[in-house]
Amino acid sequence: MGDRYLRNILVEGIGLEGQAKLRASKVLVIGAGGLGAPTLFYLAAAGVGTIGIVDDDIVSVTNLQRQILHFTDDLRRRKTTSVRQKLVALNPEVKIVTYYCRFSEEKAGKIINGSFKSDEKINVTGGYDFVVDCCDNYATKLLINDVCVQIEKPYSHAAVLAMRGEVMTCIPGSACYRCAFDNPPQDGLLPTSAQAGILGSVAGIVGSIQATETIKYLVGMNDLITNKLLIVDAKIMNFISLKVQKNRSCICR
Repeated sequence: MGDRYLRNILVEGIGLEGQAKLRASKVLVIGAGGLGAPTLFYLAAAGVGTIGIVDDDIVSVTNLQRQILHFTDDLRRRKTTSVRQKLVALNPEVKIVTYYCRFSEEKAGKIINGSFKSDEKINVTGGYDFVVDCCDNYATKLLINDVCVQIEKPYSHAAVLAMRGEVMTCIPGSACYRCAFDNPPQDGLLPTSAQAGILGSVAGIVGSIQATETIKYLVGMNDLITNKLLIVDAKIMNFISLKVQKNRSCICR
């Protein structure tokens, strides 16, 4: 495999076998923003063989403070196009597949199972092995959860606002996002990033945790953030793990 992945291979629990698993893996990242950018960067650097990216937004100047794969010259470009260019430059060995569309109820299952044609006009044979929720709204987060639970697809949930974040890994048989948050809050009840802001480096911390959880799952490591919610409070630099019990009346029962 050459020297590119040598530092991965030296890590206990990865080795040559784990690196080969990463190369054979397909990961779908939903959202190419504050969480998606660091997640995508580290997945590509680690050598994940196929990376799918879903986003329907364009790059704006307010993104540049935290969305580290978008540069000033990318303003008004599609985020999927901007990110694809950076990841290919970083690691040309990785196959980048983009979907410039909203992750909607109509498209969700088809995108995950690889039957929805990408911007490159290709299908992903066999579908994706792992899904990463890097979106920024509750409706899409619940949709990701529900589709992944229904088709028994493992995924990583995360959210970030101001100087706080949360991460949870959901695999078949574990508690899901709805076990922790059954319904999204009413509109206007909680502040948005446009109101409360996001410190860019905090999004980087949380996105890096998501990338780490994804890699751990793909290579077969244990001790994932399952059946618990990891809370990151960067203001006091504290990490709290809250137990999440599987809800018997939840869709994941």
